[in-house]
Order: sequence, then C-alpha cells, then structure tokens
Amino acid sequence: MNTNRLNSFTDGVVAIIITIMVLELPVPKAPGLAALVPLSVLFAAYALSFVKVGIYWSQHHNMLQAARKVSGPVLLANLFFLFWLSLIPFVVRWVGEAGITRDTVLAFGVVMLLCAASFAILRATLISAEGEESVVAKATARGRKGLITLFAYVLSIGVALLSPYAAIAIYIAVAALWLVPDKRFEALIDG
Repeated sequence: MNTNRLNSFTDGVVAIIITIMVLELPVPKAPGLAALVPLSVLFAAYALSFVKVGIYWSQHHNMLQAARKVSGPVLLANLFFLFWLSLIPFVVRWVGEAGITRDTVLAFGVVMLLCAASFAILRATLISAEGEESVVAKATARGRKGLITLFAYVLSIGVALLSPYAAIAIYIAVAALWLVPDKRFEALIDG
C-alpha cells in the first residue's frame, strides 16, 4: 500500500478529533464576556490540545510524505497512535468539567505520554519497513525533540502529583518546543 491512503485516513480521524473537541465547548447561555469566565479552564485545555493535535498531524504528514511504503505493522502502529490521540477530547472534557486537579492534569499527561510513545513506535515501524537508509530514518536520526518530549511527559506525570500547574507548564513548554519548524523532512524530500 502506498502512503496516500494512510495519510488520508489519519487526516480524517484528526479532523474528527478536533471537531469533537470544539463541540465539547459549551455556548454560554448568558450574554456578555463575563459568561465566558467559567469556561476559561476548558478553553485553555482545548487550545493546548488543539496545538498538540495539530503538531502530531503535521509531524505525521511529514513522516508519511517521506515514507514510500506501508506495511501491516505500520498500519497497526498508526491505529495504536490514533487510539491514544482519540482520547484527547475525553481528557479535555474532564479537565473542563472537573477543573485543574491533580487527577485531571495527571490523566492529560498520561495521554500525552502515550501519544508521544505511540508516535515513536510508528516512526520505528516505518523505518523498519523501509530500512535505515530511508528518508524517514535520515530525517529523524537525531530526534532530540522526541526524546525530550518523552522525558518531559514522564517528568510531568510525577510533577502533577505535587503541582498540577507546574505540570501544565511542562505541557506548554513541550508544545512550544514543537512549534519551532523542523526543516529536516523538507530538505531531504525536496533535495
């Protein structure tokens, strides 16, 4: 199978995930900006999650643009990644309804860790299908951001037990790290 079908399928799932997240934002019944204040935690969780999902979509797109073939294990690894990604709307809603608590922030961190770990598994599976000389392997060879992300999420889970707000700061820092454009794929695909 070529990568176009897998990319299209993933695009559809990501679009549904984002749609579910935005549909979870309740419309205030009262007029005026003051009615938005009680929704600020939910909106902040939505905004951070939207950025995270967008980053994963962008990185997934880059990897599949670089990949040339899809194997059975790649399909399973992609489904595993999408499973964890699909839980993001659930934890966003929980944070929105229960507030910023140790448990909600911890759950968010666990889901983020499992998204990052499953994405790393997908990357490894793509490399296994194509070989160590593939564009995916070359473009991600020195992927410090991925290791930093995994470490940061493990750290944030422990930190959430002591200070949910400190854990949130780690989640924001990881998102900021990934917002810096990565030109490795473009250079290898175009060059």
